Amino acid sequence: MRESRTLEYKETVDSNTFMKTVSAFANYGSGKIIFGISDDGKVKGILNPVKACLDLENKINDSIKPVPEYSMEIQEDSTIVLNISEGKYKPYLYKGKAYKRNDSATIEVSRLEYGRLILEGQNQSFEENRSTVQQLTFTTLEEELIRVMGIQRLSKDILKTLELYSDQEGFNNAAALLADENQFKGIDMVRFGSNIDVIMDRETFENQSVLLQLRECIRIFRKYYQYEKIDGVKREVIEKIPEKAFREAIANALIHRTWDVEASIKVSMFEDRVEISSPGGLPAGMSRDEYLNGQISILRNPIIGNVFFRLKYIEKFGTGILRINQAYAAALEKPSYQIFENSIKVVLPILMSGADLSEKERRILDLIRKKGFVTRSEIEKNSGMGKDAVIRILNELLGRNMIIREGKGRGTRYGIFM
Repeated sequence: MRESRTLEYKETVDSNTFMKTVSAFANYGSGKIIFGISDDGKVKGILNPVKACLDLENKINDSIKPVPEYSMEIQEDSTIVLNISEGKYKPYLYKGKAYKRNDSATIEVSRLEYGRLILEGQNQSFEENRSTVQQLTFTTLEEELIRVMGIQRLSKDILKTLELYSDQEGFNNAAALLADENQFKGIDMVRFGSNIDVIMDRETFENQSVLLQLRECIRIFRKYYQYEKIDGVKREVIEKIPEKAFREAIANALIHRTWDVEASIKVSMFEDRVEISSPGGLPAGMSRDEYLNGQISILRNPIIGNVFFRLKYIEKFGTGILRINQAYAAALEKPSYQIFENSIKVVLPILMSGADLSEKERRILDLIRKKGFVTRSEIEKNSGMGKDAVIRILNELLGRNMIIREGKGRGTRYGIFM
């Protein structure tokens, strides 16, 4: 097993360099350090492991402030496993500095990340902090609350109920984001032509209510991805991309993005797809699988999320990806999700019909759909096509998110993207 974001090897207990990794695991997610194993994974063992455990304990207690939660186990091969739990009282410092894991390396955090750790340690988020601007108006928020919830007017008591205002602190950053005017970056929408060097249209929405930003995004989206078809006296709206999926993706981006960075949500519009990139990776404590499957809901901005929920912009916390996928349930090409350390990208393809595929692509897709998961050799045998043609078409369908691949080598099988 190679070193990873949650695993590090140390051959001896002599050096104190492991302290940085203890800080990293305590700050950004639990992990383990195994002593007595070289960097290449070979077991060396530790001489007198009982004494070594005592030395490690003293080093951690004396050097990491505050002291994190940890445990140690001596294995039969004389290696020592040090388990470090993510702590509640961040930041955890070694020699006055905080660290994080970057793949299998340990690095010092930036000033911005250090500030976030302090907020986490105080059980606060950026949106809860007091807004630097206190002269705020809420015309758009009031209109929406009147329309959806039937209130007569927006009062201080309602603002308190929505956790946007307190008598002690005044308005917080969540209130500023919902206010008619603010100092935050917003959404940058660009429509490209034949390539990214050809810009056909551009709209930037910033320094305004996130509610208005969502509304304006939907307006631009409809302009390019919806059209009307007249059949006799009937007028039908045709969607090139499901509006439900786009609305959900934009709402998710506004709720989950990091607002303490000078960056905009990027909406890139192409003929065959829309890409939505939002600042901020996954919230701490959420894995990629949990994000994609909607298994748990960890809101980076729960106050904004609660307002969106009350206004029925979102139906239920943690179901955004599932609802996007549901909008594409009958589509040939499915949405894709790219998760990076500091951003998340959602790609929404245009809706395709069988007419958009070549005869050979349809033949292979129908075969996979009929048989479930099949191997390449089975596809070659049943389709009557050669190996090179089948490989080329499978790669094309994989790239367009129409099918999925599982297994390795001779056990590789292909199935329909659900």
